Amino acid sequence: MLGHSFKSWILATRPWSFPASAMPVLVTLAYLHWMGVSVNWAIGLWAIVNIIVFHAAGNTLSDYFDYIKGVDRDDTIGGMSLTSGEFKPKEIRTLSLVLLIIASLSGVAIVATTGLPTLYIGAAGFLLTVLYPWMKYHALGDVDIFLTYSLLPILGTSFVATGDFHLQALWLSAPIGLITVGILHANNARDIEHDRRANIKTFAMLIGEKASAIVYCAEVIIPFVWIAAGCVAELFPWWSLLVLPALKPAMDNARKAMRFPKEGAKQLWGVDEMTAKLQLMFSLLLTLSLFIATFTR
Repeated sequence: MLGHSFKSWILATRPWSFPASAMPVLVTLAYLHWMGVSVNWAIGLWAIVNIIVFHAAGNTLSDYFDYIKGVDRDDTIGGMSLTSGEFKPKEIRTLSLVLLIIASLSGVAIVATTGLPTLYIGAAGFLLTVLYPWMKYHALGDVDIFLTYSLLPILGTSFVATGDFHLQALWLSAPIGLITVGILHANNARDIEHDRRANIKTFAMLIGEKASAIVYCAEVIIPFVWIAAGCVAELFPWWSLLVLPALKPAMDNARKAMRFPKEGAKQLWGVDEMTAKLQLMFSLLLTLSLFIATFTR
């Protein structure tokens, strides 16, 4: 793995996307704390690092298969580490395998520290990470991402950080998961024509440009409605409305998406990265609100 700078290796993992994996864990820790549950913060932070490494492995594995299958080519935006010629496919494959091994060994250590239920959740996450390219090519990528970066991390964090499953935390899965799926959906909607050329099927391809734009808007707007409704239902503290400033970038992204059917894929260039930034902003504000609510009640 010589011949490239450390920065190049890091960039090959697409670090801009890491809020999709780190934020579900962080928000869950804050939510459990607000619930009054005793939280093991050291294990919680360890879980954040571990899921980020898994995410990096998944990103590079996806880039490798997209390149090998011809999904990513010289005229596509994705998989730049390979399409630019900077890395050889074997190098990205090796990087992915190394990251998977590191994350798996770390996961085994977490299992040894917290108990057997962690193994089941971790094994499901591992399988979904490895199977993601196949699921993406068969229009199941959105389901995979929701499970891998919303439902499973929230359940897993609940158990490893407290020693028990607190199912109330699953109320977080919809707002966090929808924005994360929006990252993938923006990417796949932008790449509909390229993916069709590669003879794969994504969810965005199945529903078409106009429906894809509407679905993306729902994915970035519904989380705000969900949080507001949750405050009314006392599932979240009223302080959670602090997420509302993130509605501005969400609306900006939605407007770009709605121009996509008429004006073409260029309208979605960079929207996947902007959605990852939206996830970061939304989740940090929600985390902050939960801490404020804890200390002001």
